[in-house]
Amino acid sequence: MAVEVLTTADGRAKTALSHRHAATWFAAREAGETIPVGTANPPLRPARPEKPELLDPRDVPRRRPGSPAGRIAILHAVAHIELNAVDLHWDIIARFGDVPMPPGFYDDWVKSADEESKHFNLICDCLENMGSFYGALPAHTGMWRAAEDTAEDILGRLAVVPMVLEARGLDVTPGMIEIFEKAGETDTIEALKVIYAEEVGHVAYGSKWFHFLCGRFDKDPKDVFHELVRKYFHGALKPPFNEEKRAEAGLPPDFYWPLADQTPAKGR
Repeated sequence: MAVEVLTTADGRAKTALSHRHAATWFAAREAGETIPVGTANPPLRPARPEKPELLDPRDVPRRRPGSPAGRIAILHAVAHIELNAVDLHWDIIARFGDVPMPPGFYDDWVKSADEESKHFNLICDCLENMGSFYGALPAHTGMWRAAEDTAEDILGRLAVVPMVLEARGLDVTPGMIEIFEKAGETDTIEALKVIYAEEVGHVAYGSKWFHFLCGRFDKDPKDVFHELVRKYFHGALKPPFNEEKRAEAGLPPDFYWPLADQTPAKGR
């Protein structure tokens, strides 16, 4: 089921399949059954639609967020992140089937993939209401780099994807909501609030299973987190941090502040 999602290119088709497989999984769980978890050979990179054009992050054009074109660019970037997140959550299921994990591990990532699918479609609807669509602008290739770098390291994957990349979403989403509140774009505000609330859970799942595996291997979670982020994440973490939401998701400050870019801003 996971590989089928990963090998489906079109975003709307991918997310429809994701919803369907998630429903199948949870229907079985509610019936007191567990669908057998086997092993798979997922692609190193998931299938993608012909558009958007994928560029190096440095080459993606920047637009002023206060303009309609700038707000469309923000939403296009969010849609791209959400589509990558759908694949990232199915990929962790497909790629690490050889690591013995409790059924709850799969419950959490199937639920996350299902929610990311909803997020992608919510943002695509907002884009279409604004006269655009996913694929209308270039997007960056950086999102999947973390998946490739951690393709053979489940602890590295948990550290970098939910506990760094998705935690970053908790930092920046309130500012995005403010931009759309100033523009009075109610549908987008509501969509971003849904995403913001549910992303806390995804970061929390990452922290939970990271700590679980560190306990299995009798390792100190904080030390392992610092080691793996320095190994796999390219660059320092960027404050300001949403410390309240990070704490809610099980990420205390002593996990991320030692990895932060603490260079003073110009003029300070």
